[in-house]
Amino acid sequence: MKIPTTLLASLVAVSAATAENPIIKDVFTADPAALVSGDTVYIYAGHDQGVPDRPGYVLKEWLCYSSTDMVNWKAEGSPLAVSDFEWAEDNAWAAHTIERDGKFYWYVTVWRGHGKGFAVGVAVADSPTGPFKDAIGKPLISSDMTPDPTNPEGNVVTWDDIDPAAFIDDDGQAYLFWGNTNLYWAKLKDNMVELDGDIHQIELPRYTEAPWVHKKGDLYYLSYAWGFPERTAYATSKSIEGPWEYQGLLKEIAGNCNTNHQSIIEFKGRDYFIYHNGGLLSGGSFRRSVCIDYLYYNEDGTLQKVLPTLEGVSSADEPLEN
Repeated sequence: MKIPTTLLASLVAVSAATAENPIIKDVFTADPAALVSGDTVYIYAGHDQGVPDRPGYVLKEWLCYSSTDMVNWKAEGSPLAVSDFEWAEDNAWAAHTIERDGKFYWYVTVWRGHGKGFAVGVAVADSPTGPFKDAIGKPLISSDMTPDPTNPEGNVVTWDDIDPAAFIDDDGQAYLFWGNTNLYWAKLKDNMVELDGDIHQIELPRYTEAPWVHKKGDLYYLSYAWGFPERTAYATSKSIEGPWEYQGLLKEIAGNCNTNHQSIIEFKGRDYFIYHNGGLLSGGSFRRSVCIDYLYYNEDGTLQKVLPTLEGVSSADEPLEN
């Protein structure tokens, strides 16, 4: 288990009335992935370590935070880092943790080195806060398994296999979605550390990265980063395997931050949209911060556009308003 540094602080917010975006103010956090486990929400985020006037993404580890009310967040330290994957060289990029049969599986994006590009790894733990360890000792998904896209100049893009997002359907079948420029999906075996069958592609308007899949009622929702600078868009389907119907934009550009990366959960009867922006005083595209706002559904199942706020959300333990 990684030794927490400055993250041994007790509560990020103490008895706050609202989440007050950004919710984490002592460090920069990016690419939030939320997990509901019992009466607790866990947010797993990359630790942006970029410094002012130094461009580029500098992330060496992932951080974990927990809350039972969506307002007061406890820092759980850094349960996983790039160094925990012996076959990886750098870059703790977007990741996603999911629970199955009492174990927690953390799918991560890491850089394998020159000529190998990015890959998806998987770590496992018996607790949502770790310790996590590399589950298979090699990439779960690597560039030799998917076609490398090219940019408008014809150069190969080496970040094709990034931003994993896991989903377990009502029948117990698990899926993994991922990709930059190309959007991929595949079934996972019951052990959650092997693909089960072919890799498929989904075509959606201006898909860039950051897929997230959730279900509400009878509809499946696939949200993603759209264009660049990134907005958030979404599509719906009556089947997890598609076809997907594009529904439009869900959130606009995140202020002074070029990227958008979202997770969507339901907790204690409320729906939440969790994302990042560059909202701290010295924030920006390489110094991002996690925020939370409410998500609202229309009667026909479409989503209302998310309007970021400074006040964030109120305690999930307070009574719902009529």
